[in-house]
Amino acid sequence: MTEAGKPQPTSRARLRRQPQQARSRARVEAILAAADRIVSQEGYEALTMRRIAQEAGAPVGSIYQFYPDKSAVVDALGQRYLDAFKAAIDELVERTVEGELTDPVGMMVGVYAELFRSQAGGMALWAGRHLSPELARADEASNTHIAEGLQRIVEHLTGGPGGHRAQRATRMVVWAANAVLHEVFKSDGEPDLETVDELKRMLNAYWEDLRGRLTAAEG
Repeated sequence: MTEAGKPQPTSRARLRRQPQQARSRARVEAILAAADRIVSQEGYEALTMRRIAQEAGAPVGSIYQFYPDKSAVVDALGQRYLDAFKAAIDELVERTVEGELTDPVGMMVGVYAELFRSQAGGMALWAGRHLSPELARADEASNTHIAEGLQRIVEHLTGGPGGHRAQRATRMVVWAANAVLHEVFKSDGEPDLETVDELKRMLNAYWEDLRGRLTAAEG
């Protein structure tokens, strides 16, 4: 299982050519890392192919070998953020099945809060809605994947299929958690971690209510 938060394989979408050799893969990593730093520290408007080349310490022509334009770099960067979120839920599902998730709400919120905190570039992209139609669709698919993972966790912990009730509930959890965490981590200042704690309390109350309803339905 891929560890949550670790760099994910670069999306093939919109790459002019897929890096095969270690040197090419390292160059693509440097390009995306440079783009991430620029977006997180200077903002989306500062992101240009020439600026990326300067930050990466590479000739601008080497970037065009892989990405046709700035929007392709942004799409690859955004897909990387989404891959990390999807890997996180997959790991949480695995830990649930293995009996390691004793505090599902606390662990889920903690993992995703850390992803929001550590991915300042992604926050800048999403806060400014600098998303192509393809990346917007990928974002929706990622949220669906996370909700489906949460549903598997809920059904494992309650001992039975939750059906439409669990499906609706886990989608609501994703919507609520996304909204709160975006609000907490959207500014350049220190995030309000007490609000993250309030999110845990809110979702814990909802989880206890949902677990009771699902258990009663099974009985």
